[in-house]
Amino acid sequence: MIEKILVPLPVQSSKSGSAAVEMAVELAKAHGAKIILLHVVEEMPAYVSVHLPADLRKNVTAAAREDMEAVAKAYGLDGKADIVVREGNPGADILDFANDNGIDMIVMSSHDPGVADYLLGSVSSRVVRHAHCSVLVVRQRKN
Repeated sequence: MIEKILVPLPVQSSKSGSAAVEMAVELAKAHGAKIILLHVVEEMPAYVSVHLPADLRKNVTAAAREDMEAVAKAYGLDGKADIVVREGNPGADILDFANDNGIDMIVMSSHDPGVADYLLGSVSSRVVRHAHCSVLVVRQRKN
């Protein structure tokens, strides 16, 4: 049974749309599941962050939360979905969040892989390899 669906999203999700959110909404309706939207703000190395404005981290986090709220509203989830914004390593934090919160399924989008993805691995490939729950990867359509 699927009770909690985690949908990790990149920044600017509200502008690009997300096939993963559409799929998660359909799955949630079919199973009566709760949706959790998650964005992980990638942590900056200390040697970079000391040269940036002090409130940059706070502003980036606030902008990410606004973007997640716009996604929730666009898909009829405002007030129904939990919105979580964290700072850290996206792949690791998605996995940690799923493990710590009893997530039953992760629904995430993937894009056409670039050279860096083949060499380093994309976030979605890391989540698929290491998740302890079901993972549905939805190919993001090009507009």
